[in-house]
Amino acid sequence: MRRNSHPWGAAPWTVDFRPAKRPLPDQVDFAIVGAGFAGLSAAAWLAKLAPGKSVVVLESESIGNGASGRTGGMALADTAAGPLPGLGDVLAGYKKILRTLHVDAHLTLPGAWELGRSHALKNSPISWNDSGNLRVVRKVPGGTVDPGKVVSGLARAAQNAGAQITEHAEVVSLDPASAKPSAASRGARATAHTAAASNSDHPLALRIRLKSARGTEQKTIHARQVLLTTNSGSLHLTGLHNQAEPKLTLALATAPLTPAQLQSTGLGSRHPFYTVDFPYLWGRPLENNGYIFGAGLVPMPTSWDAMFSRDFPKRKPQHTFSELLRFHIDRGDSAKSLAWLEARVRNMHPALKNIRVTHRWGGPILITRGMHPVFRHHAHHKNILTLAGFSGHGVALSVYLGHWAAESLLGQRPLPHWPH
Repeated sequence: MRRNSHPWGAAPWTVDFRPAKRPLPDQVDFAIVGAGFAGLSAAAWLAKLAPGKSVVVLESESIGNGASGRTGGMALADTAAGPLPGLGDVLAGYKKILRTLHVDAHLTLPGAWELGRSHALKNSPISWNDSGNLRVVRKVPGGTVDPGKVVSGLARAAQNAGAQITEHAEVVSLDPASAKPSAASRGARATAHTAAASNSDHPLALRIRLKSARGTEQKTIHARQVLLTTNSGSLHLTGLHNQAEPKLTLALATAPLTPAQLQSTGLGSRHPFYTVDFPYLWGRPLENNGYIFGAGLVPMPTSWDAMFSRDFPKRKPQHTFSELLRFHIDRGDSAKSLAWLEARVRNMHPALKNIRVTHRWGGPILITRGMHPVFRHHAHHKNILTLAGFSGHGVALSVYLGHWAAESLLGQRPLPHWPH
């Protein structure tokens, strides 16, 4: 469903699947925290590969409420840090996963254009005035999907395979079941490692706040293994608050462009694009011949080095994501950044001067040092696996690594050895 009242605005995608409502069990084999691309992909594959095991996905809001339902839907190869050892072909794997799970994502892979203000191709189809002459530098593997259809399709595949998806179930703490809750765990927000200092083989206790129209209630379930796929949310669980920075990314969508506009701007070939220099800009076509343009971070760092200049060890992990919730798309820094983006797009080419903007929205992103994704066991417990930090490269990568995570949880595939 479209979330028109959300402070971050409404993206042009529709999540049309609502999971069946079922009571939470007391014990499960696998608990997945977060119902975005990565969590739903992992759930679908766990249920498919191990039909005798129980799988529960716990989502604090509704499926796709975070980055997955608010992304621009541009699928790219590799990671934001480039190819990593043993990664494989992300786009080929992504396409195969969607096909195997019968997810109609409207995936197209025509390739993506890298745009730059120098070293352009001689016959660049794009020539825009944007802090210099912005033109095509090269073509790389890539394409587009409908994120709403991906979220809905993965959730449907997971549920059909036997996984349970529970919305409005916020995991507030995560500890070994045999340990007495620490003082931090008894609070509303606890770190996953407060009482998880040992690699215990006991089940993990997930304390959950269930929200409904009638109010809230508490529930504890026990899981043999836990996968954390909350990305920029719930950094108190993953312990990434001192290693990564959550931000809002901003985007706008236009009404359908005319054939003349598409031809004169070079957008008629329907290639997604992104710049390789600053100021950064990305974009992609919509099926109706509208276009999405995106740029900007909220709050905006003064420089890339300043992104990680805060005193991370002293940050309160529960505040890192809640800081984003105070931003509203219609006022303050978000509104100023979107107004700047819209003016910028209108001035890039005469044919874009009178475009009509139909959607303005923001989505959370977790940017890591070095832009490396986080895919490893939790620092304090061997039965907790963390998958997050795609740094804007997660559309295909998160689904691809969700499959890998399912295999790893089942002992069928080792985790990669990537830089932390």
